[in-house]
Amino acid sequence: MTMVMTAADIERSLRRLAHEILEATVAADLALVGIQTRGVPLAERLARNLNDFGGLAVPVGGLDVSRHRDDRPAQTEPGRSDLSFSVVEKTVILVDDVLYTGRTARAALDALIERGRPAAVRLVVLVDRGHRQLPVRADHVGKNLPTARNQRVRVQVCEVDGVDQVLLEDSKP
Repeated sequence: MTMVMTAADIERSLRRLAHEILEATVAADLALVGIQTRGVPLAERLARNLNDFGGLAVPVGGLDVSRHRDDRPAQTEPGRSDLSFSVVEKTVILVDDVLYTGRTARAALDALIERGRPAAVRLVVLVDRGHRQLPVRADHVGKNLPTARNQRVRVQVCEVDGVDQVLLEDSKP
């Protein structure tokens, strides 16, 4: 197991991502939507940075995409989505911890569109590890991390795991 990002690295990346979002996005009608589980605290941190750096009070929600996954057994129960605002005509920034095959991002788009038609959707990820199966690309990336298919990227955040770090580990044979 190798640590590839420390707590300080994660914080620095989130500050940089917030600046990139401010530069690339018109502030009006902006919303952040974290993909459950670790995308939600990352989105909340980005929202705090957007407020600190740009004076923007951006709403933050959480989206459970498990019902929309095409690579896992169908789930009929609604997930733990928490969107207390409308996404209609907003620029929605989806936030996730790791971009890998692109299937989670595709599922998030499906789940988001069920709630209305955003004006635009952008994707922010803390780590992009490559190996796409779908034509998905993040608009903003904290760290590009080339990996082998037999490796796993594990993002841990204080709000969920009690520690901030990104680990690269070899999968068990």
